[in-house]
Amino acid sequence: MSVRPSGRAPDEMRPVRFTRRFTRHAEGSVLVEFGDTRVLCTASVEDTVPAFLRGKGQGWVTAEYGMLPRSTHTRTPREAAKGKQSGRTQEIQRLIGRSLRAVVDLAALGERTITIDCDVLQADGGTRTAAITGGYIALAAARAPPVQQGVIPPR
Repeated sequence: MSVRPSGRAPDEMRPVRFTRRFTRHAEGSVLVEFGDTRVLCTASVEDTVPAFLRGKGQGWVTAEYGMLPRSTHTRTPREAAKGKQSGRTQEIQRLIGRSLRAVVDLAALGERTITIDCDVLQADGGTRTAAITGGYIALAAARAPPVQQGVIPPR
C-alpha cells in the first residue's frame, strides 16, 4: 500500500479537531483542523435581512470565504487588494451558504441574518469541507442563546 508524503495511509483519515469559542466577539466561532488544514469560522447574527426578504418574516444565512495570503506554499495577494473576488471564491461562498441554508428553518429565524465567515489560515486540502463543517458548528453556537432565551424556536 502506498503512503502519502505526510506518512498517512491512503485509507487513513486526517486527524480532526474542533476548538469551539475560538474568538471572543462572534456569537459562534470554531477553529477547524483537518490534518494540516486550519479554517476559522465565525457566525454573526444581525436583526436585519437582505432587501428581497424585508417584511416576509423570514431569515437568511449567508457566507463569506477567504484564504490568508500565506495559507498556501506561495503567497497569494488578498482579493480585497485587487478589488475583486475570484470566481472560485464566489462559488465557494455560494456553496457554503446554500449548504447551511438547507439545514436551517429560515422562517423560524424571523427577520435575522446569520453571516458565516470562513477564513483559511492554512490550506492542505479539504478547505471547502472544513469551511462547511465549521460553518455549521459556528451557526449552531450562534443559534443557542436566542433559542434558550425563547427569541427563536428550537427547530
